[in-house]
Amino acid sequence: MGELLIYLVVIMLASIIVWKGGSMLESSAETLSIHYKLSPVVQGSIVTAVGSSFPELSTTVISTLLHGEFDLGVSAILGSAIFNILMIPGLSSLISGKLNTNWTFVVKDVQFYITSVIALLLIFALAVIYHPVEGSDIKGMITRQLAMVPVLLYLLYLFLQQQETLEYRRKAKDNEHPKSGNIKRVWLRFGVSLILIVVSVEALVRGTIFLGEYFNTPNFIWGATVLAAATSVPDAIVSVKEAMNQKGLTSLANVIGSNIFDLLIAVPAGILIAGTSMVNFSVAVPLMLFLSLVTVVLILMLLYQRSLSRLEGGVLVFLYAVFVAWIILESNGLIGLL
Repeated sequence: MGELLIYLVVIMLASIIVWKGGSMLESSAETLSIHYKLSPVVQGSIVTAVGSSFPELSTTVISTLLHGEFDLGVSAILGSAIFNILMIPGLSSLISGKLNTNWTFVVKDVQFYITSVIALLLIFALAVIYHPVEGSDIKGMITRQLAMVPVLLYLLYLFLQQQETLEYRRKAKDNEHPKSGNIKRVWLRFGVSLILIVVSVEALVRGTIFLGEYFNTPNFIWGATVLAAATSVPDAIVSVKEAMNQKGLTSLANVIGSNIFDLLIAVPAGILIAGTSMVNFSVAVPLMLFLSLVTVVLILMLLYQRSLSRLEGGVLVFLYAVFVAWIILESNGLIGLL
């Protein structure tokens, strides 16, 4: 019991450090976006999203390289993606009253996000088909060649966002986007925040592995809930703050951009460094199916009036509660889908 309390304290402290690092990262990312004249969508979907998704990237790399737990990293990424899609827009709309967006964002960014989900699912399927683990029909080895496919897809996403930035700069006036006087200090603050996040994520991964061993449950269950929620704190901070400032488009762009980065970069990162990693298809597919379903729900809400109301935000939060209840039932052996 004493060891359990110690690890619970470690998880709480690490979560606080992630929150602190996320706050530093959010402020420096916003300053950098203004300095380099980035459009609101690019600011949310690239600069802020990549920065606030650094905990998820660290989770995959640390889980795979230091602990040999690629499934833990994948479950944390998918759990984080579900948290991002449901809790962050839900809380943001509940707090701000309404999140506004536009047709271009729904068509371009959200559709590209759906493509990202499909691409990652296909990579998992190809690993099982062409590189099966001996003695198992549902486990496969993901090679560096397969891992490069989502990375190349993300490069395409960056190219599309670059085109939008060029168009935005052509229309913007210099006096509308003042440059920061001490940009080197901003970059230093940005780097320190990333270091804080890496250190805290390592503590979170160790705590998650301990919880799995202590309660005799699969690690991926804790990864999809505790680790996923803790590493999503920076995303939540960024999006809620933007929503409170009536920047609904930037808030939603951060959510979608973070998930695109998580699926196309954070998941392959550990594989590209380690060489190969095993994926359990029976774990990945149910989580990705749930992620796909809630994504459809969010898209339908956004298509209705190009916004999210408080009522719709409440529905999203309720769906996340359903997800957590499902994982709890799984951990107690009452359901066997994972």
